[in-house]
Amino acid sequence: MPAEADGVAPLAVVEAARQFLSTFKTPGMILAAVSGGSDSKGLLLALHEAIARGGFSAFSLSACTVDHGLRPESASEAHAVAQFCAGRKIPHFTRRWLGEKPATGLQAAAREARYVLLADAAEEVGAQCIVTAHTAEDQVETVAMRQSRSQPDALGLAGMADAMLVDRRFWVLRPFLKQRRADIRGYLALRGEDWFDDPSNANPRFERVRVRQALHDDARSTTDHFTAAAEARRRSSARVADLLERHVAVFERLAARIDPALGGNMSDPDCRRAILSLTAVLGGRRHLPGRETAARLAAFLAEGRDGRMTAGRVVFDRRRSGLYLYREARNLPEIVIRPRQKAVWDGRFIVSNIGQEPLVVAGGVDTRELAARPIAAGLPEAIVKRAAKSVPVVSAAGQGALSYKPLVEISIGLYDTFLPRFDLMMANSIAALVGRDRYLAPPVHDVLTEKTG
Repeated sequence: MPAEADGVAPLAVVEAARQFLSTFKTPGMILAAVSGGSDSKGLLLALHEAIARGGFSAFSLSACTVDHGLRPESASEAHAVAQFCAGRKIPHFTRRWLGEKPATGLQAAAREARYVLLADAAEEVGAQCIVTAHTAEDQVETVAMRQSRSQPDALGLAGMADAMLVDRRFWVLRPFLKQRRADIRGYLALRGEDWFDDPSNANPRFERVRVRQALHDDARSTTDHFTAAAEARRRSSARVADLLERHVAVFERLAARIDPALGGNMSDPDCRRAILSLTAVLGGRRHLPGRETAARLAAFLAEGRDGRMTAGRVVFDRRRSGLYLYREARNLPEIVIRPRQKAVWDGRFIVSNIGQEPLVVAGGVDTRELAARPIAAGLPEAIVKRAAKSVPVVSAAGQGALSYKPLVEISIGLYDTFLPRFDLMMANSIAALVGRDRYLAPPVHDVLTEKTG
């Protein structure tokens, strides 16, 4: 390959690692996710070289391999990565995805399990972040998949964020999003290193593989489009955050009131995004309502008449005093939480059992004490009575009464598992509305935001 012939492009991989390290607010330990493939092995080696020879000695590096247990050779590959790391005195850890694997949605489930296992490993070793080796090719494939699904408002065209908060605990950083795979492999070749090729990367059973096979090489030659799309998504997030702060009030995590200036403007993409995001949070969903639901909701709001409709498990209740949103009192689950465990109830509340006996969480029954505060704050009594039917009621699994107040926190399904950095302002605005602390700040400066203001 030309990249291997002159060595200039491959060594740009090390320069990318140096530039990445220079963006940190303070140095610390970095946990690299390494599978043994060319991308992740190249990232680990480039970071190791940059730390050792590039003036970044205050940093330290660890590596973690997640063995999904989906291929017979995965264990031996993890062992080979461990040996590679040992030869460079890089601490290495292997984490295995245990338990039964799903018959459908395997890649999505594996992705979520991988990040949780990586976050657990980062917590154990005291890392301040996790790095993964997603490349420019991965970015193009991600955008192509999102385009094929016709996502509204083109938010998906920004592709993968350069930083993503996982499980509210650790930031996953992607320093190689502008690097080509050929250059990474050229760099490994210059250093005399080989790599593993995962056969699943050529299996057309998976959507990403089919998209990869359909793309032309010249489609991967520039990142300018993705940079512009990321800037646009950041601007949208900032404006949505402002709209939510100025036009939405949430009462006791029970119901929301939306000003007419926001509720009657679904034709504006950012207003629509603000309303749909609030709908997802109040409805306990991890994704925005779909296109058909959004169109039906827009038609209802455009009528301007008093009335009610349900969208995404949320009741939109319009009265002369305003537009109110609350969870519909249907299909509310009942769950049991064991001692010292926590669970998400109805997708909306995180309930922690800090006691010694199992807890039962079910839909609202006796809400007189709860209802007094939002009524005093200006929420109409009729709205309170309807909304209060869907609050979580926590009780002891046995016959006795609870001797303590259970820990109940609102869940923000949109962002609690995966929060891309370009949505951070918007996520923090939602967190403030529902009485939650701000999300963890990234450990690196946002170079794109600082350049664009």
